[in-house]
Amino acid sequence: MKITEKLPEGVAPGAGLDLESIIDSSRLSGFQIAIMACCALIAMMDGFDTQSIAFVAPEIASAWHIEASAFGSVFGAGLFGGLIGAMTLGMASDRFGRKPILLFAVALFAAGSLVTPFVTSVMELRVVRFVTGIGLGGALPSFIALTSEYAPRRLRATLVSLMFCGFPLGAVLGGFASAKLIPLFGWTSVFIAGGILPLLVLPVFIVFIPESVRFLVLKKDHVSIVRVLRRMKSAHTWSGQGTTRSPVPRAPLSSLFTHGRAAGTFLLWITLFLSLLLTYYLINWIPIIARRNGLGIESAVIAVSMLNLGSIVGCVVIGRLADRFGPAIVIGPAFTLGAVAIALIGYAGQSGALLCAIAFMAGALSIGAQMCTIALCASFYETLLRATGVGWSIGVSRVGAIVGPVVGGILLGAGVSSSSLFLIAGLISFGAAMAMFAMGWFVLRVRTSEVDEPSKHNMQGVTY
Repeated sequence: MKITEKLPEGVAPGAGLDLESIIDSSRLSGFQIAIMACCALIAMMDGFDTQSIAFVAPEIASAWHIEASAFGSVFGAGLFGGLIGAMTLGMASDRFGRKPILLFAVALFAAGSLVTPFVTSVMELRVVRFVTGIGLGGALPSFIALTSEYAPRRLRATLVSLMFCGFPLGAVLGGFASAKLIPLFGWTSVFIAGGILPLLVLPVFIVFIPESVRFLVLKKDHVSIVRVLRRMKSAHTWSGQGTTRSPVPRAPLSSLFTHGRAAGTFLLWITLFLSLLLTYYLINWIPIIARRNGLGIESAVIAVSMLNLGSIVGCVVIGRLADRFGPAIVIGPAFTLGAVAIALIGYAGQSGALLCAIAFMAGALSIGAQMCTIALCASFYETLLRATGVGWSIGVSRVGAIVGPVVGGILLGAGVSSSSLFLIAGLISFGAAMAMFAMGWFVLRVRTSEVDEPSKHNMQGVTY
C-alpha cells in the first residue's frame, strides 16, 4: 500500500499506517477543523444556557414577587442536574458513541430551555432546571471526547482548550444578549433563544459531523472508518488497523482506577473540584463584594465578564504552552500565579478599572488553567474510557461548583473582610496547583518513562 505522508517513528516504509498514527502524523484537515468548530458552537450554547438562569433571576423574582434568595435552590438544582448528566451520559457516550449521546443531550437542554417560559412556580422551575442541567452537563463529555479524538496528539491540549473556550464565550455573549432581549421582549425571550438556537444546529450536526473515528475502531466499523478517512483525505494511507495499543478493560467506571490510573484520576478530580469551586465562588461573589465596596452594578457585571474573557485568553495561551512543554509544568504555575491575582482582588477597593484588570488576570491564569485541565483529562484516558473519565471528572467538579457559592455565603455571613475572602479563594487556587504538580510528578512523569507499555497508558511523550 503506497504511503504518501511522513511516517511516524516505529512504522516501516511501505507498511500502512494504523489509524492513530494517521491522525497524529497528518496535517490538521479542514474536515477536522469543522468538527471542532461545531463542538465549539455547541459548547457556546451550553455556556449560554448554563448561565441563562443567572441573567434572568432578578426579572423572574420581580415578576413573581418572590425573594431573590429563593433562587439558591434553583441554581443548585441546575448544577446537580449537570453533575448527574455528566456522569451518566459520559458513561453512555463510551458505550453508544459520542454523536448519538451528544445529540440527545443537546435536544434535552434545548427542550428544557423552551419549556422554562411556561413554568409558574419556583418548584416547577427547580424541576425544569434540573432536567435542563442533565442535558447541559451530559453534552460536555461527548463534545470534549469528540474533539480530542479528532485532534493530533501534538496539538491536542491546544485544540481541546480552544474548543472549550466556546463555553465561557457563550456565557459572555449570553450576558450581552440578555441585556438587550429582556428590556425588549421580557425574561422569557432569553430561554426561547437558548432553546431555538441548539435546535437549528442539530440538523447540521446530524448530517455533516461523523461519529468519532477512534470510537468506530472499537466497534470495528471499517466501512464508516474509510468514509471518514476519505473526508480527511487519508484513506489511502490506512493499513486497516485501528491502533497499536491494546484494548482497555470492558468495565469503564472501575477501569478509571486500574492499571495505574487511580492516582491520576483522583488528582484530576481534586484539581477540577477545587478549580470549579473557585470559579463559582468568584462569579457569584465578585459582584456582591464590588457593590459592598461602593462600586456600581455596571462595574460589578463588567468585572465578571472580564473574568470570563480572561479565561478564554488564558485557555488558548496555556493550552499552546502545555502542548510544547507538557501540561503539569504549565498548568501548575498558572494556578499558582492565579492565586496571587485572586488574592489581589480584595485590594481593588473602589477602583472599577483595577478590579476589572485583576479579574481579567485571575481568569486568564486560574480559570484558564482549569479549562486546560479538562483538556488534560481528555488526553489522560483511552478512547473506551475517555467520555466516562471526562464525565466523572466534570461531575466531581460540579460538586465544587455547588459548594463554592455556599462557602462564600458562609464566610460573608460570618463577617469575613473582602481581602480575607479573596485570600481564601487564592489559597483554593494554590491547592489546585499543588494537585497538578503532584499529577506531573507522580503520574505523568512515570508515564513518560513507561512509553513501552502502551496498553496501560495513552499519553506517550507527555513531559512533566
